[in-house]
Amino acid sequence: MKRALVSLALTILVATVVPARTEADPSTQAVRDTSYTTQTGERVLRIETVVPVPVARVWEAWTTPAGLKQWIAPVAAIDLRVGGTISTNYDRNARIGDSGTIRLPIINYVEKQLITLKVELNDKFPKRIRDEDQNLQEIVQIVDMGGERTKIVSSMVGWGTGADWDKTYNFFARGNQWTYEQLAKYLSP
Repeated sequence: MKRALVSLALTILVATVVPARTEADPSTQAVRDTSYTTQTGERVLRIETVVPVPVARVWEAWTTPAGLKQWIAPVAAIDLRVGGTISTNYDRNARIGDSGTIRLPIINYVEKQLITLKVELNDKFPKRIRDEDQNLQEIVQIVDMGGERTKIVSSMVGWGTGADWDKTYNFFARGNQWTYEQLAKYLSP
């Protein structure tokens, strides 16, 4: 009897202290890592999220300096064309071209659907990796889910092999997760 009363008391305590689980908002989901290895053994670093805004708003966040500055870096520029670039710097006092500028050449894009970027590794990465890198790319897909919901899928491909490449992959796994969380926050009310 005493155990039953203690159990009941704990149940009441937990019920009053721990908030009830609420249903997830079906219009959004957390930023998820859905990375995988292909049948040929190549790694795909994949991050996905759904945001409660139309495709046009996501495209604007990705393809305008004003949009990029809201979530990717305080200093941003874009030359939206095949062969153009997205350039950013995390130092709000810097200018594009200053030390720390990240440059992402635009390989291709399909307006409001897809943009492919060549990832240029800067001097923060080992020289061997920079010299070997020929294929590292980020493919960003923007998918209309209907009802003013948009799915964003980022897939990084073209990874090399070895310990330095593993460190580089892990760096981008953490960085891309954070970056897409910032994008989701910016685009969510």
